[in-house]
Amino acid sequence: MSWRLQPPTIFSYLDAVAHHGSIRKAAEALHIASSALNRRVLDLEAEVGSPLFERLPRGVRATAAGELLLAYVRRSLKELRLVEAQIDGLRGLVHGFVRIAVAESVTGRMLPDAIADYHGRYPGVGFSVRVGGPKEIAAALLRDKVDLILTHEQFDEPDLATLAAVFQPLCVLVSPEHPLATRTQLRLSECVAYPIAMPDETLAARTLIDLALRRHSIRFEPALVSNSIETTKMFARSSNGLCFSFRIGKRPDVSGMITIPLTDPELQDASLRLATRRGRVLPVAAASFAEQLIGIFDEL
Repeated sequence: MSWRLQPPTIFSYLDAVAHHGSIRKAAEALHIASSALNRRVLDLEAEVGSPLFERLPRGVRATAAGELLLAYVRRSLKELRLVEAQIDGLRGLVHGFVRIAVAESVTGRMLPDAIADYHGRYPGVGFSVRVGGPKEIAAALLRDKVDLILTHEQFDEPDLATLAAVFQPLCVLVSPEHPLATRTQLRLSECVAYPIAMPDETLAARTLIDLALRRHSIRFEPALVSNSIETTKMFARSSNGLCFSFRIGKRPDVSGMITIPLTDPELQDASLRLATRRGRVLPVAAASFAEQLIGIFDEL
């Protein structure tokens, strides 16, 4: 750090005298004359109305009044260092950069809105957003290619630390004109009669769907399989079919499609997680943005 908030001079003097146990040694450390330092201490003692140091043959020792004043001085110096650290943090946000890898489900509203809000408060902070499947984004995090991830994966990796998690239902998406559009909930077995666009095996939603299909001996014959949720949405809308995605928050899907939660028991572990690499000290901007996302999770 190239700067420091300067404590009142007398605070530094008192702390130095107590630390060295000698006015002469303290003066040498402070690069001032011992007579000048002794005069400042005497002036303060006169102002306080009580001796602060007991003069000994080989130095000085704080009196009871001196110990009380020194306790206050040291608290003040500690608080000053804390303010310095906080200001350093703010300075770090002036030109910071946040790297985040995410599931596609958060790219509709949640993440762009969060970045826009953050950038409005800290316009010097830039963002890099990588979209991918759960294994891809987890690997990027473990290699420190990104600072944070937003994922639906139920990972057991000990080197990944979850900062926040919230239940987010896996839903069927249909157009407003679809026969199922008025339903408030569905089971997978009710989807068989319609053209189906499925997420591929790289996505967390597919893992949950496959588990439920196997347990209930349901067979899908998907018309489309893709690792792009946007592609499955476009197909479902064009074919009057359906697709699957996690619902993030309570606002309507940006596509205008209707989201209908699935109630199959195997799908009730669906969640969104904010994670970082365990043991890593995040850059100031990334840590600050993570705090904002944790607040958003509380509202989802």
